[in-house]
Amino acid sequence: MMNIEQIREILPHRYPFLLVDKVLELDPGKWCKAVKNVTINEPFFQGHFPGYPLMPGVLSVEALAQTSGIVAQSANPEQRGGLMVFAGIDKVRFKIPVVPGDQLILESRLLSNKRTLWIFEVQATVDGKVATQGEIKMVSVDRTL
Repeated sequence: MMNIEQIREILPHRYPFLLVDKVLELDPGKWCKAVKNVTINEPFFQGHFPGYPLMPGVLSVEALAQTSGIVAQSANPEQRGGLMVFAGIDKVRFKIPVVPGDQLILESRLLSNKRTLWIFEVQATVDGKVATQGEIKMVSVDRTL
């Protein structure tokens, strides 16, 4: 398990874009299960949508990408510091809406890693129901570029 301060040591994201609140389980370099607590205080709810607040699907995908970043960064802790960026998003489906009060359970499983390319199978659930699922491709890049 990892708390928010431990997550901040791994991920470069900061408020309001750090979307992983806690890591529940981690098999370094292989798999991660994390939590995003969705609250009405999120800045995006002001405009998405007034009177019917929905978490944007792209932010669910971003939360899954951050969870995937934890998997990748945990593979080689001594090489931490690289930046993981999107290389592709495939087969993503949004099954149910995510609303304030939901707890998004984020799961990412490494499918393959070839040099700097990482491919993950991801899924976000709410109350055991799939909200978002798909495949994320990420590339590790040097932060100095």
